[in-house]
This record gives sequence, C-alpha cells and structure tokens, in this order.
Amino acid sequence: MVSCLKHTDLPNTSKLFADFVYHHDRVAAFYEGSPLDPAAYAAAAARLDYPDSRRAAMTAALAALNGPSAELARFAQPGTVVVVTGQQVGLFSGPCYTIYKALTAARLASDLNERGIPAVAVFWLASEDHDFAEVNHAWSFGADARPVRLSVPPPGSDPRPVGEVAIAEYPVAALRAQLEQLPFGAEVASLVEESYVPGATMSGAFRELLQRLLPKLGLLFLDPMRPEVRAIAAPLIRDAVEAAPLLSERLLARGRELETLGYHAQVHFEAKNSLFFLLEDGCRHTLRRDGGDYAYAGGRIAARDLAARADRISPNALLRPVAQDYMLPSVAQIGGPAEIAYLAQTQVLYESLGRRAPVVAPRSGFTLLDSRCEKLMTRYGLSIPAFYEGFEPLRDRISASLVPPELQSAIAASRESARKALDGLRPGLARFDATLAAALDKSRDKVLYQFAKIEQKTRREALRRDERAQREAAYLYGRIYPEKHLQERLYTILPFLAAHGLDLVDKLHEHVRLDCPDHLIARI
Repeated sequence: MVSCLKHTDLPNTSKLFADFVYHHDRVAAFYEGSPLDPAAYAAAAARLDYPDSRRAAMTAALAALNGPSAELARFAQPGTVVVVTGQQVGLFSGPCYTIYKALTAARLASDLNERGIPAVAVFWLASEDHDFAEVNHAWSFGADARPVRLSVPPPGSDPRPVGEVAIAEYPVAALRAQLEQLPFGAEVASLVEESYVPGATMSGAFRELLQRLLPKLGLLFLDPMRPEVRAIAAPLIRDAVEAAPLLSERLLARGRELETLGYHAQVHFEAKNSLFFLLEDGCRHTLRRDGGDYAYAGGRIAARDLAARADRISPNALLRPVAQDYMLPSVAQIGGPAEIAYLAQTQVLYESLGRRAPVVAPRSGFTLLDSRCEKLMTRYGLSIPAFYEGFEPLRDRISASLVPPELQSAIAASRESARKALDGLRPGLARFDATLAAALDKSRDKVLYQFAKIEQKTRREALRRDERAQREAAYLYGRIYPEKHLQERLYTILPFLAAHGLDLVDKLHEHVRLDCPDHLIARI
C-alpha cells in the first residue's frame, strides 16, 4: 500500500522545488515544458535535432560499455529518444534515491514507448567528479535498524576523477555482517561481492552492482570518462569555451533573477569561476578565469588553447547537462530537488549554445515502512512528519503514551487549577500595585514551567522503565529518519533488499507514479 506526503511536509524542501512540483506556472520560464503534461514530451521529441552520425558514434560507445541488447538496438534506430538520469558513482550504489531515479527513468521510457514514441532509459555514471569524500561511504543497518557508516580511505590528495579510482579492498565483509542479520542478507551480500571485487574502480563496481540489481529495467549505462564518449562531446565543449564570457554573463544574470524572485541559485557562480575542469595527468584540475586566460594548479592556459583541448575538458555541474543532451537525443531528464534547482540556472546555457533543454521531471521518492514500523506507529499514535522534529521530541511522544492515564489527568488538572488560581489573583493585584501583578506574571510562568518539567520527567521515567519502548523508539527513528536525514537520502537500498528480497525493486517500480509528484510512503 502506498500513500502520499507533500514535499512541503518534508524537511528542507526549497521554495524553488516546491513551486516546481506544485505551482509549475510560477517557474515555467526556467524550464522546458511541464513534467505532468504528456504533450511536453511529444513536443520535445518532435524538435530533436540528432544527426545520424552522432547516433552511430554513441551507439558504438554504448555498445562498448553495455554489450548487445534490445534497448541498444532500439537506440540505434533513427527517431529513438532518451530519458536520462544519473548519479555519482557512490560506494555500494549510493543512497536509495539512486535506484529511485533509475526506476523513474525506466517507467517514463516505457510510458513513451506505449504512446508511440520510441524511447530508452540511459543512466549517466557521474564518474568525472573529483570530490571523493562525497562518494567514499555508504550507510546501512542490521536487525536493530541502527545506522552504520561504511567507507573506503581516500586515494590521496590529487583531484582524481572518482570513477577511475581503483580500491584495493572494499568493506564488503563489514557490509555482509550487517546484511546477514536480515532475511535475504546473504543473497544481497553475494551480489555486492560479485560487483565490488578488489581492485575494481568506483565506476566499474557501481555499474556492475546496478546491472545486477536492476536487470529488468533495460537501462543503458554511459560513462563520460571513456575516450570515445569524450570525443562525441568535444564539439559542444569547444563551443562553450569560445562562448565562455557570454555564458558567464548569462549565468550571473540568472542567479540574480532567481534571488529577486525569492528563490536560490543552487550552484554558486561568480565572475571568476569557469564552467570547465582540465583533465591532465590523471587529475581533474579546477580552472578559474583570469583575464582572457584560465589559471589552475598546474599553470595557465589561453582560451584558444583550451578550446583545442576540448576532448580533455570536463564540464562543471552547470554545463554537464548541456553536454549530456548534446551527446544524447534526450526528451526528458529525471532529477532530484537539487538537480532540478540547478537546471533552472543551466537553462540559459542551453539557449546561449543554441540547444533546447529536455523536459525536466522529478524522480519518485519513497519512505519504506516494514510491518513492524506500521504496528509501532499505530501503537504510539505517530505520523511520518513527527519524525522530522527530531529524536528527543519523538521519544517524548512515545513516552507520553506510557504514563498511566490517571496520572496524566492528575498532572493536567493540577496545572489547570494552578493556572486558574493565579489568573484569578492577577486583577486584584493589578488594581492594588502594578509591580505586584508583574511579579505574579513571572511567578505564574515559573509555576507552569515546573508543571511542564514534572510532566516531561514523568514521561522520561516511564520510558526508562520500559526498555522495550526505548528499543522501539530507536528502531523507528533509525528506519524512518536516520541521522536526521530522509531515509532515501542516507541509506543505500541494500539493507531494504536484504530485509524484503530482491523483488522489492520490481514492487517499487510498479508504484512509480508519473502523474503524482508527491513523496510516497510505501508499506512493504
């Protein structure tokens, strides 16, 4: 069973994303069509300009990484479009939303095929990024739902693209120790071991695991670090280098426009920033604009020389979508809240480079509840938003249900009696001496505070005496809002598969709803 929760009821939802999903007309100027309008995808497909030569080159590049498949054969046909999504190549598949992105892309591609628009889903492996600290860890849990962080050590101080980092030993044994506490843990752990073998690169292991977890989705994987892929992107990158001053000017203006409207610029961009990184000697160097040249840790390079090295330039987060949609016949991009926010900035780059952006659609998001969570939430009268207040307030809610009703009533009655007595005394004191009335007000607040303190201490004592309730509070919080994060943004999907079986992916795929942008609460 699945129910909906508005994104505006989730913590830290930005105004831009909230308007995107619920008041799209307010932000329509920043995006190409509404994701809830089927006609928008047909229009995007009709205006695509994707030369046969580029399709042939990309077909060969995809074949080299994916091998033959029905989806690859479909991609090779003129007129086939792409629904693209992607994610950084994080340890053990990264957070759950990695899988949810893939499920959403596959569902939209299937929907387009049913409507007569030939389509495939492509998963972009974000292997170029060099912030290893963002991808070197994963969170899991065992039978007690206690969050456990697993990680691999950094490869060094050089800014190397994370996808090409080979790890001598992944923490597979530590992951297995957690997963084997759960019913299907051994099976899931074995899939991980087959993917994260010693010496595998972060990108290779990530892709191997997703292929094993999502065999029915028909995803095609694309790695932008591969030379044949870089060669396809080079003309667009060259154009971007030549148009860099204009692109920077447009981005700065868009940032100001967003802020004037009360939104935010997801990617901070200044005049000295560039849209490019230089790939050299196995590293990804940040380039900064310096007059007509670019400066980086290894020296300086003139703009004309940079353009000549287009196949060795890595785009930043703002330019990457434009390069992606130059290489692919994209009609839709599936993204999360942060991606959708920065695509409002990227739109001006599409326009400046003579490109049309695809339709941007939000990924499905899930909070997964097992039967134990449901029973405990019913027992303690809890709703999902109650968890977002934090563990202490949640524990207070649970402990309140453990205090004997007659004691709760006695405390409440005493508090109300004291309040009425003090409030009844105030008018006479005010007529006699205003300073005495003010003193009474302070005393009243202190008395009521003491009642609240006694009530809280009573609840805490009830919880202390009930060890089972303490464990249940920790279990609920660990499953639903671990480490003060949405479940989907912290945990990898692996412990959920270990708890409920590998067919959980198929069940979630059935629940992806393209016509509903809400966050989904799934009882599994």
